[in-house]
Amino acid sequence: MRLPLLVCLVLLQTACGQQAVKPVAPPPSPPAQPAPATPPAAQGELPPVQIPVEGGKPMIQPQPVDSVKAVDYTTLQAASWEQMEGLQQDDLRPAWPAWLQSCSTLVNRAAWKAVCERSAQLNPRSSAAIQSFLRQHFDVYRATNVDGSDTGLITGYYQPLLKGSRKATERYRYPLYSRPADLITVELGELYPELANKRVRGRLVDGKLLPYYPRSDIEAPAAPLRGLEFMWVDDIIDLFFLQVQGSGIIQLESGERVPVGYADQNGYSYQSIGRVLVERGEMTLEQASMQSIKQWGRNNPDKLRELLNQNPSYVFFRELPAGLPGPLGALGVPIAAQRSVAVDPRYIPLGAPLFLSTTQPNSSQALRQLMLAQDTGGAIKGGVRADFYWGAGAEAGQRAGAMKQPGKIWVLLPKGFKLRAASAN
Repeated sequence: MRLPLLVCLVLLQTACGQQAVKPVAPPPSPPAQPAPATPPAAQGELPPVQIPVEGGKPMIQPQPVDSVKAVDYTTLQAASWEQMEGLQQDDLRPAWPAWLQSCSTLVNRAAWKAVCERSAQLNPRSSAAIQSFLRQHFDVYRATNVDGSDTGLITGYYQPLLKGSRKATERYRYPLYSRPADLITVELGELYPELANKRVRGRLVDGKLLPYYPRSDIEAPAAPLRGLEFMWVDDIIDLFFLQVQGSGIIQLESGERVPVGYADQNGYSYQSIGRVLVERGEMTLEQASMQSIKQWGRNNPDKLRELLNQNPSYVFFRELPAGLPGPLGALGVPIAAQRSVAVDPRYIPLGAPLFLSTTQPNSSQALRQLMLAQDTGGAIKGGVRADFYWGAGAEAGQRAGAMKQPGKIWVLLPKGFKLRAASAN
């Protein structure tokens, strides 16, 4: 769960709030795992989906698809396979393991059970075999916005790498906090059906639910969450952007790399610090970017804390097992670099395959390929809206930061899928 770089850091928006996922208790730390397998050779078999195991049991259990109670399918229009120009040229084999990851959760849903069980029995050796399977078992729907248009914004995100320590030191003094036990989430739709998929967070004080601590309180010298630190990093700006992305990797001095992921959020809407700098005349809208904001902070260390506090939103993390093939998305399974996207789950069901037609970051070069809807984000709103996961590290960050492209989306749903205005299929 994260926020796209360009939308939430650059544009003059006033609120890009993180969307909630139900917290998952962190699993026990597993032994070191081997690195994920490399992509299959051109004519080889696809590698199996990799989930770390301990004692013969998975370290990560797929989570139920319940962050949104119902999906509004009225924005999906029946379409044909021929409309997805570029599908024939896409090598579908890298998407197949990502699809099996989706199935580890979707198999528990009646509408998806049969196709996921058939997928588990298949070991396709070619892109043609995968496309044949998809055509046999899925129907195509064109995604539209509520106004009927079929083009939307495609942005990007990535997994940053930070330097850190398991102990606070003079160098490593900026903490990552685990989810506080006193953070309460109220699903408003359970009280008022018209508020379905709406929620508030807070803490109980004298029997009243009050807003949770904002960023300025959490990072104040009083440190109300002291004791919940589980990792420290050396750069407060990098920590801020880790919260924006929602997951990352902490590299320890020993060389060990520790994956961390989104656990929850304090309930405040994201406020763009890029917008603040533009309004204050510190930079122009065209200049505002992740890189320029970081540079401004390093040039103005005495003003940095005050700037960061303009965004009251604060993200809590949890340590993830070593050996995961990717960060955990809102679906509860590892997401795949360049094959997973974040969507608005009010209009596209989490886990579904989709075909994305857009262009490369800051380019007119076509980017058309099969993706999996495995994540969500606070700024990902609308029927034709996606955030493209580029992977981990600096190069992925450059691509993600430059991506703000128009695009179209087609969604694949199992044959016989019953479309309803508000369906929990």
